[in-house]
Amino acid sequence: MEITAKMVKELREATGAGPLDCKKALTETNGDMQKAVDYLREKGIARANKKLGAGRTMNEGVIEVYQHFNKRMGVIVEVNCETDFVANTEAFRAFARDIALHIISLAPQYVRREDIPAEVIEHERAIQVARAIEEGKPAERAAQIAEGRLNKFFEEMCLMEQSFYKDEKKTIQQLLQETVAEVGESIEIRRFARYVLGEDTQQDGGDE
Repeated sequence: MEITAKMVKELREATGAGPLDCKKALTETNGDMQKAVDYLREKGIARANKKLGAGRTMNEGVIEVYQHFNKRMGVIVEVNCETDFVANTEAFRAFARDIALHIISLAPQYVRREDIPAEVIEHERAIQVARAIEEGKPAERAAQIAEGRLNKFFEEMCLMEQSFYKDEKKTIQQLLQETVAEVGESIEIRRFARYVLGEDTQQDGGDE
């Protein structure tokens, strides 16, 4: 059965799950909406997405610090949750440690694509348009190609869109959703700074 954009939208509205998770659920259940809802709930995804921050206060959490064994690299990352009870759970602490290790390994520049300054995105878009034109693509086609390549740029630059260094089959966003489902309340990666000896600090565009 063909899975349409309308079906994905309806499932997203019903569960709060992301588009990729909704499409997978519908594919696995042959387009049956109720079974897809149940599928997402069984996976903990629907519950997780409804707890991903809307209207919730997240003033608890940890400042996780990681220093590489040679003391030439380090990361500071702030991970927030709603209660100090959850902040002290092993699941939450393990998540924060994994995020710090991921940042040191894959060197993201921002937490999410919304944090990237507009001028940075426009500069990258112009580069990709020019590249496509140099490859012989017509101008209108070059613009489309540039948008596709921008998605790859976001995947490389944004923490939430990177593949988790321990499991490349899931993104950091999906890892966050799984942890939210496990601990039962909202979690947010607020900001981070990555230090490499002799280099400028790599710091995200999150809240100060």
